[in-house]
Amino acid sequence: MRHVDWGALSPRWAGIRSEETDVHGTTVHYLRADGSGDGPTHLLIHPLAGSATMWLDAIGPLAGLGPVIAPDLPGTLFGHTAAPHPRAARAEPNARFLRAFTARLGLDGVIAHGWSMGALVALMFADLAPERVGRLVLVTPALPGPLPEREALWWRTWGRLILSAGAPPARAALRLTGRPLLDYKLRMYTDQSVRAGGRLVGGDLSRLSPAMSALLAAELRGARPERLGHAVTALASLMTAVFVDQSRVREMITRLAVPTLLLLGGQDKMMIDGAIDELATLRPDWDRHVFEDAGHMLPLELPGGYAEVVGRWAERKT
Repeated sequence: MRHVDWGALSPRWAGIRSEETDVHGTTVHYLRADGSGDGPTHLLIHPLAGSATMWLDAIGPLAGLGPVIAPDLPGTLFGHTAAPHPRAARAEPNARFLRAFTARLGLDGVIAHGWSMGALVALMFADLAPERVGRLVLVTPALPGPLPEREALWWRTWGRLILSAGAPPARAALRLTGRPLLDYKLRMYTDQSVRAGGRLVGGDLSRLSPAMSALLAAELRGARPERLGHAVTALASLMTAVFVDQSRVREMITRLAVPTLLLLGGQDKMMIDGAIDELATLRPDWDRHVFEDAGHMLPLELPGGYAEVVGRWAERKT
């Protein structure tokens, strides 16, 4: 879905527009808001299998701090950026994509917001292109937690093999059977089944704006099941990073040199056990804010509060 001005769908999205650019021969769709503030550009990195539209409700409040740009990563379920190669939906290629995308738009010193799996991509992007990132916001992040040695050994051996061998047949199966899965997710955002969605991700999905709930439902109805194959690629990449190759991600966390803010939902049911405590041990200098009654969908549940906390933090770190 594209709009010259997304205000055509909802007044809360007025001033947000769809734009396109070319990155190494791939047409990239992104959302842009010029912003009324004079701060740095906020680069919004969406979750696994989502798209830039998941940030729509947060873009308006964040635009009070500065310009906002939210790209569709390659191979998204709903977005308009194609996957230029079979591995494009993995975390590391996404980080390289963001380096090329920000270079194409001439963006330096951005405040990069990574949500869920997008937080892993944002971390890799900041590690890969530190000149492009001035600050980092990790939102309900999908990052490693501690594992018992026996379990860690299993992931490094059998887990690695299963992820490598299991992804291709899973992609093939979802191309044929993905519609029921999409229909189930659709019920998360419609009627009384909002409560069911809350059981999966925590928080209160009834707080989503009517416009966002309607948009998510429309995108799910129109989604092509064959695109779920890219979601399998992304999920396998995520599981490799947080379970199989944990040391590599921890090294990135340890050497990250930019001010970083963790935004957490106190009711989040999708966080990996122990991940936040481990981050506190690795990086006690990172700032943290917990929205006690929010879940994994924090930017959708509380977009105004989200932007307010980011704004106060950015001012303090200037």
